[in-house]
Amino acid sequence: MRRPPAQPNQPNHPNRSTRRTPPTPPFNAPAARRLRAALSMGPEHVAYGMRASYGLPYVTPDLIIAWEREQASPTSNELTALAGVLWCSPAELLGKPRTLREHRLARGLAPEDVARAVGHEVVAYLHMEENDDWHGTDRQSAALADVLGLSLPDFITVTGRDTRLADLLRSAVTTRWQAYVRPVGKMVPLDRRVLEHTLQDLHQNYQGQMTATLSWGGDNSDSSAAGREFLDRIVEHFWATVQGVGS
Repeated sequence: MRRPPAQPNQPNHPNRSTRRTPPTPPFNAPAARRLRAALSMGPEHVAYGMRASYGLPYVTPDLIIAWEREQASPTSNELTALAGVLWCSPAELLGKPRTLREHRLARGLAPEDVARAVGHEVVAYLHMEENDDWHGTDRQSAALADVLGLSLPDFITVTGRDTRLADLLRSAVTTRWQAYVRPVGKMVPLDRRVLEHTLQDLHQNYQGQMTATLSWGGDNSDSSAAGREFLDRIVEHFWATVQGVGS
């Protein structure tokens, strides 16, 4: 069955719609170049394959080169076609997935597959995917994590909980961390002892940085800058600390 043509991802393409275009998936340009070279294909061969086999008449060697140089990014349909021409899975051409939609694409799943697995209507699931706003019961959330192979950090991100988690963690490291074991634990299902050690380590790390900055002769502005940098990356520090404590 012939796949429907993808919409072009070129700013000056004559058929480009004035409507808002959907976000492009994270594209791994080095992987695309490497896979093409391994097949001894030139950009013109890839472009021809996408035109002939996938019904994308606008794809040119220049567009392939632009993708590989990270001057543009393929749409979801274009990435699927490119993977077909390069004899690889779409996941091999993706960068690190960031959203629910990107994780689905990385798994090579259709929206219907995920909707069926989690027990949602397709239209409802697509609405959540397009708006990065997951709504589901605990059972549906567990099914989502299973079908997309989500790690716990990925699950927190795609279900839109990163901002709330960051707020809790910032409060924990700047005040009494003990008061935030339960609120963080309700959001992140970790062993309580791991969570306690993690919050304590983060608190000590933050307070230690603030104290060290001042004791090294820095002024309040230096201390504030160091503190802000730590707090800006608090979720990243949290997961790194969880991994260290749990190992």
